[in-house]
Amino acid sequence: MVSFLGAIAIFTALLCLPVAHRNPEDFSFAVSLFVAVSAVCVTGLSPVVTEEYWSDFGIGVITAAIQVGGLGILTLASVLGMAVSKKLGVRQRLIAAQATNTFQIGQVGTLLRTVVSTILIAEVIVAGLLLPSFLGKGESIGTAIWHSVFYAISSFNNAGFTVHPGGMEHFTNDPWFLSVIMVSVFVGSLGFPVVLMITIAWNRPRSWDLHTKLTLATSAILVFIGFVMLLFFEASNPRTLGAEGPGHTALEVLFMAVMPRSGGFATMEIADMNQTSHLLLDVLMFIGGGSSSTAGGIKVTTLAVLALAALSEARGLQEVTAFHRRIDPPVIKVAISVTLAGSALVFAGTLAMLHFTRMPLDLVLFEVISAFGTCGLSSGVTAEAPDSGLYVLSVLMFLGRLGTITLAAALSQQNTRRLFRYPEERPIIG
Repeated sequence: MVSFLGAIAIFTALLCLPVAHRNPEDFSFAVSLFVAVSAVCVTGLSPVVTEEYWSDFGIGVITAAIQVGGLGILTLASVLGMAVSKKLGVRQRLIAAQATNTFQIGQVGTLLRTVVSTILIAEVIVAGLLLPSFLGKGESIGTAIWHSVFYAISSFNNAGFTVHPGGMEHFTNDPWFLSVIMVSVFVGSLGFPVVLMITIAWNRPRSWDLHTKLTLATSAILVFIGFVMLLFFEASNPRTLGAEGPGHTALEVLFMAVMPRSGGFATMEIADMNQTSHLLLDVLMFIGGGSSSTAGGIKVTTLAVLALAALSEARGLQEVTAFHRRIDPPVIKVAISVTLAGSALVFAGTLAMLHFTRMPLDLVLFEVISAFGTCGLSSGVTAEAPDSGLYVLSVLMFLGRLGTITLAAALSQQNTRRLFRYPEERPIIG
């Protein structure tokens, strides 16, 4: 927590410099703080148009903040320490394990190397794949390379920042660009343990651990549900998909179905979408992506565990199982705690934003969930919010990136053990 706060403070200070603004007279501390939090927490929400408000130096600072936030402060510190000492001590391994949610200390060194190498290699590949799109739009080779690198970092780290006015609407007629961004966001949202498992045993899917299988299966199901429902809700909407061709519509809907995982890019105006689509995106953003990834939300494995627990209860089973593996009861308690904590944060944040902005509930709720889920999709509330509203959203982004369980552990480090047990009694449920 302290490391993230320190990084936010540093990048806020850099964004407060006059050289970071195209027009120094437009300086606002609230905007600088908000964008620094949004970048470090890889969210993508912004009260200003990035290309118009920030100078090249400012955009460079934002890019660095996204990269640092994507790697994770503790992970980055552990990797630097490993580079100096050639090995990790037990304390460093424990710190890195906390940062990456790795349960086996022996995996930490391998995981850290995989985290850094995977991110850097993936970003280089994505940048190379995006380069033809920018060159095809008549950009100079230098500008095209810079934009390719920026969007590669922003997409793989699920940040959602853009440097073109209008965002992704500038590329709605470029299927190649949209496809590369979409795949980059999806892979980045899976989480480092999943990437590590697939890298090690890509040709032996039966040997994948339960976490990997649950993450991939749940992610695929959510994307499919999002695709079908968005297509149904928006196909007849003249402001979004009503005037598009079938092929273009399918790609655009699939793109929008992937983005709520934490990507934050949008090929259509959120305000133009139907309220049914808003509610669907609310749910998808609240769920988020994979654990130990740059995604926020309660995570897909949390949803999977809760769904499996409910299904087992409905079937009268004593144990919760998936893929021929039994899920430990304490894991179910953690899933419930994460969901309740996330719901409480969204509820409190919505109340605060309604008070400060006086804007419609559906738009405010959408923005609050987007901040908590570090998604970055915006209904327009951020751009219109007063400074007090920006501070509320900044807190939500920070807590969403940090994670509800991590926050609870940081606030209460004592592990109280009772030497007695109360008599058991069953309250009436439902």
